[in-house]
Amino acid sequence: MIYNAFRMSSEPGTLYVVATPLGNLQDVTLRALRILKEVNLIACEDTRHTAALLRSHGIRTATTSYFEHNERWKGARILEQVRAGHDVALVSDAGTPGISDPGFRLVRDARAEGLRVVPIPGPSAVVAALSVSGLPTDRFQFIGFLPPKTAARRRDLAALTGASETLVFYESPQRAVASLEDMIDTLGDRDAFLFREATKIHEEYVRGRLSELRDLLAAKDAVKGEIVLVVAGAAEAPPAAVSAEELFEQLSAQGLTRRDAVKEAARRLGLPAREVYRRTLGR
Repeated sequence: MIYNAFRMSSEPGTLYVVATPLGNLQDVTLRALRILKEVNLIACEDTRHTAALLRSHGIRTATTSYFEHNERWKGARILEQVRAGHDVALVSDAGTPGISDPGFRLVRDARAEGLRVVPIPGPSAVVAALSVSGLPTDRFQFIGFLPPKTAARRRDLAALTGASETLVFYESPQRAVASLEDMIDTLGDRDAFLFREATKIHEEYVRGRLSELRDLLAAKDAVKGEIVLVVAGAAEAPPAAVSAEELFEQLSAQGLTRRDAVKEAARRLGLPAREVYRRTLGR
């Protein structure tokens, strides 16, 4: 096994959390390439997938798998290597590790032991999708994957109906149309953005209403590639309606003359001044 080939050290090593390309293999930082060359071991979501990236950049570092179904026992073995003084890089199939994948558990356990954990920033599907969506980015909520079952999915969406920030979802191609249907029924037919097969040959970026995105995907023979859906937050409730008569009385009570109160009420309500005059003084 590759673990036994390492030289022991009196000082613990470092766990590097390394962001890798979403699709295009050129989307990797120089620092990430250096770290992947220098560490003793690379823990991969899928070693076969990561092998393509390593080959393209001439990197021959040993790899080991670390994914959802082996994370408990494999995570313990990886941390043994870090304790023994070996540097380990954690990578996912695409983007930044720990975002909707088992990576966060390894980071959590490493930090619980006081081991050194260092980020090597780079691609992130969440940020990439937001950056080109044209939807507000000052406040957003990352939801990740919704539940696969319809009832649970609708329940989770119902809890988001009042959220005013932009919502970001991950979705599988097999469930995308069904999830869009549930979003329309639960959140309403909001403005949204489809981010599919990002940076790859068949990349697709589409802005439209949720119903338009649903129809687009439903018309395909088969939907392929991981999907990010960026959805507009809930619209602010409009201010309570006030009649011309009520507004005129409020403005008059504030000390405005009858003429000024009519003009100001007309401006606020978007009505002709003569109409406000008719409703308030022309009776």
